[in-house]
Amino acid sequence: MTSRFLDACRRRPTDFRPVWFMRQAGRYLREYREVRARHGILEICKRPDLAATVTLQPVEILDVDAAIIFADLLLPVEPMGLKLKFVSGVGPVISNPVRTTEDIDALSISNTDDLGYVGEAIQQVVKALGGRAPVIGFVGAPFTMASYILEGGPSRTFLRTKMMMYTNETLWRRLMGKLVDVLGPFGLLQVAAGARAIQVFDSWVGALGPDDYVRFVAPYSRALIERVRSSGVPVIHFGTGTGGFFRELHAAGGDVLGIDWRVNVDQAWMDISYRSAIQGNLDPAALLAPLSELKGRVFELLKRTGVRPGHIFNLGHGVLPETPVEHVKAAVGYVREFRL
Repeated sequence: MTSRFLDACRRRPTDFRPVWFMRQAGRYLREYREVRARHGILEICKRPDLAATVTLQPVEILDVDAAIIFADLLLPVEPMGLKLKFVSGVGPVISNPVRTTEDIDALSISNTDDLGYVGEAIQQVVKALGGRAPVIGFVGAPFTMASYILEGGPSRTFLRTKMMMYTNETLWRRLMGKLVDVLGPFGLLQVAAGARAIQVFDSWVGALGPDDYVRFVAPYSRALIERVRSSGVPVIHFGTGTGGFFRELHAAGGDVLGIDWRVNVDQAWMDISYRSAIQGNLDPAALLAPLSELKGRVFELLKRTGVRPGHIFNLGHGVLPETPVEHVKAAVGYVREFRL
């Protein structure tokens, strides 16, 4: 299967800039809201037919260059022995967060087969697409997963996470090692099911400074990425809030560096000496701007990345629920319309 998305991951020339969106299956789509009105997030994730349906919706509606499987970063915590639920207005909550040495000892690393429903959903999407677009799988990065496991849910300060790093480095490293041993097989399971690329999401890593990232996190992100890359598929390494250390993020691995909107994409790419492809990085809020403003911003981003092969157009984070679907469609059209 030829794919401009996969070609760009490998820094090969493409006819147009490939485009897809993080959280392209989401509440901004009426079709997705209709499914969500009847089913909870975990139910959609665990029913391959529903996960495949919502994965395919934006591919058909937006004509993007890749599908990303509908799943949740935290699905792997359940086979590890933790209890996950989604609370309205809060998000994911782990009701038995990890606090002690005994809690970490008790975490299982042997039940990743329990996540087979994600593989089944990928197989259904691959079959339905029939080669029209590749499927991207994804895993959470070890730091982001650890922070959820330790905090029990979203956090502003990540105090429990940092306190474990600072006060018990041995325990921290044991937790991170276990996470790599779960997330690696989970990524490979998705590749075996037909995913043609894997994105590693480090959604919360911007809570750290550069030195802490290099010391406490980078070795585990690198180990995870190398494990997934051993399958032969490209890996996108994405972090938010990493403007202060995206060189270090890039050094931890990946065929594609995913960046948020807080840095200039041309500067970021130059600063990593163009040693990987780059993905991003329109501010998600720009999709709510008037179309004339949106077009100018899309064109400016594409001008910044120039003619060098290896840029994948995306947002700097996920599509916001308030976004008009017509504006997302328009953005895809502007990317295809652009000529240097």
